[in-house]
Amino acid sequence: MDEKKLIEGLKKKQLWAYEILYDRYAQRLGSVIKSYLGVDDVDDVIQETFIKVFKNIKKFKGNSKLSTWLYRIAVNICKDIIAKRKRQNHLLVDFQESEEQHISEPPATNDVFKEVMDELSFEELMDIIAKLSEEDRLLIKLRDIEGMSYDEIAEILEKPVGTVKSRLHYARKRLRELLEEVGYDV
Repeated sequence: MDEKKLIEGLKKKQLWAYEILYDRYAQRLGSVIKSYLGVDDVDDVIQETFIKVFKNIKKFKGNSKLSTWLYRIAVNICKDIIAKRKRQNHLLVDFQESEEQHISEPPATNDVFKEVMDELSFEELMDIIAKLSEEDRLLIKLRDIEGMSYDEIAEILEKPVGTVKSRLHYARKRLRELLEEVGYDV
């Protein structure tokens, strides 16, 4: 089904359209949310994301892809949760669970991942990625695991493309350093 027909169905509050939207994006959104927040709140953020879509779909103008709009909503909800945690002086929960159940393809789209996946289990890699900041994890997740373009990521994060590229470069550099610390020559 093409995106235009799906959007039309969503705007008309058609149940089939919401079912397709959920089936197509819930798992991918959950994976991104988990990489940003850790294991807490994933289901709540997915639910809140789809509620916001339901309430605001008529405002969607189609200036971006539907998936980009969904990711932006989810990331903004995550940012709100992190800000709330910081205000309440809560420690962020480390992400300890493997993401295998959320990813249908191996996360080997970037050279760093390709080079270490043969030697390193997925769970070990996720434990190392968990040591990165929320933003670094999110950037690596969106670009290297989800395969999104720089433009899509920039739109989701509401940052210039150059900023996204620069921050992703440094996130990958920090990941390489963490991998080298545990004995993997990348």
